[in-house]
Amino acid sequence: MTEIPEHLLKRAQAAREKAAAEAPASAAPAETTAAAASDPRIPAHLLERSRAAKAKAEGGEATASGGGVAVADKVASVVAAPPSAAGVPTGAGPGGHTQRLLTVVKSGSIQDVKATPVDKVHTWPHLLAVEFVAALACLGFTFLFSIWVNAPLQRMANPNQTPNPSKAPWYFLGLQELLTMFHPMVAGVTIPGVGLILLIFAPYIDKNPSNKPEDRKFAISLMTIHLMFWATLVIIGSFFRGPGFNFTLPWRDGIFFEL
Repeated sequence: MTEIPEHLLKRAQAAREKAAAEAPASAAPAETTAAAASDPRIPAHLLERSRAAKAKAEGGEATASGGGVAVADKVASVVAAPPSAAGVPTGAGPGGHTQRLLTVVKSGSIQDVKATPVDKVHTWPHLLAVEFVAALACLGFTFLFSIWVNAPLQRMANPNQTPNPSKAPWYFLGLQELLTMFHPMVAGVTIPGVGLILLIFAPYIDKNPSNKPEDRKFAISLMTIHLMFWATLVIIGSFFRGPGFNFTLPWRDGIFFEL
């Protein structure tokens, strides 16, 4: 005969003591069940389910009171019990219905209940409102500038009288200044092309999504050098070039530039 483990003997002893303690209190539920069975308002399937649960509970108490040997026999019988021949699962309720419990899992594995912060905003109103205000500011500045600054149209061009110095519009003065220093191929194609290519590839070289200036040193340095380079050329061509496009000092010879 197989020796019964010590923990099973202790569990059987605890079950017997619990059954003995609850025995006096079992009379009242029995009377309540009998009274409920005589009530015609209670559905039949509920009464049947209550009787089955009561019989199962009584059977469990009787098995527990049988000692350690009964517990071992019950475990062996459960392991060796064949499936029901009628095809109804063991422990099924009235009508063969069974109750199943859903697996309790963490909420994060099914859906993300917390909103993930993203560094994005909607175009309207965050971007378009700022652009609209900037457009109004530029329009107001142009309107006031046209009132206070006299910029009349010059006389018609005379092909027999070339102005001296002959300067391009201010936005082309940087290229005209480069032409005085380098070959036309270098000044008109190579240097502007390299500058445009660097600006095109800047977003692919500096992929930092931060908006803080201290985190975008490469992009800010590249754009600052680009602006300062062309601004210096435009200023020199506007105020430091005189007749023959020769270098001159504006505080000594005057300014040879018209708006």
